[in-house]
Amino acid sequence: MHRRRRFILRRRHHVSSPAAAAAGPQAWLGTDAGRLEYLDLPARRSGRPALLLMHEGLGGVRHWRDFPARLAAATGCRTVAYSRLGFGRSPPRLTPWTPRFMHEEALQLMPAIRRRLDLDRVVLLGHSTGASMSLIHAGEAGLPTAGVVAIAPIAFIEDSNLQSIGRMRERYPGERLRESLARYHDDPDAVFFGWADTWLDPAFRHWSLAPSLPGIRCPILTIRGERDEYVSGAQTEAIRRLATASPRIDTLELPACGHAPHRDQPEAVIDALLGFLEGLPANLQEFSPE
Repeated sequence: MHRRRRFILRRRHHVSSPAAAAAGPQAWLGTDAGRLEYLDLPARRSGRPALLLMHEGLGGVRHWRDFPARLAAATGCRTVAYSRLGFGRSPPRLTPWTPRFMHEEALQLMPAIRRRLDLDRVVLLGHSTGASMSLIHAGEAGLPTAGVVAIAPIAFIEDSNLQSIGRMRERYPGERLRESLARYHDDPDAVFFGWADTWLDPAFRHWSLAPSLPGIRCPILTIRGERDEYVSGAQTEAIRRLATASPRIDTLELPACGHAPHRDQPEAVIDALLGFLEGLPANLQEFSPE
């Protein structure tokens, strides 16, 4: 049984800035580590599961741009997203990054947020490391999950991952990446170096989702761009092979698409999500942990 840190959550509304307008109205969600920047778009149709969006390794609420609003409009689902500690306008992390940072988020903060926001019947939709966190949560958190949509998921470390990140780290001081990150994050350097240095830590080399995937008992949809420079087809194949308790695993491979299908081809991603939602049963009992 996992030991879980308790988070005390409180809501406080915040007036959105112009930079956040594409994502929608935002608010503050209090935790014992500080207030988290978050977005909560109400349901437009009854009987739909909520969507909880988990951002990528250098992302945050604003990084989703207008995708949450488009999802909410197309699906009718309540749509929630938040910026993890140290990202966006959320406060800095209180503890150092570790090779288990994805497990820490998935098994400590995500359950607390779900309980506070009454996200019982929920589909987790994550991008890149956010997809990995969603899969860890579904497999190990001990809370029922209606489904997981994993966009560009990372199931294990590939040499190509580390080579790409290593090149980014070398170029970062003189690249426009810092300028771009500064539009989304209060401390872009902490975001970038925390992420990059953790990935390049030799202790991270053997990280994988292998222990988490067999515990997933809900349907899974994986989405990957065929031109993704970070995530190969071997990643989604590993999920198909190891998530043996999932009743259904759908895979969408998008041609002429890179690492962010929801930005490159949002219509195709939304269409796939709509089909995925239609196939979910109304009763969560089937997917409850044993």
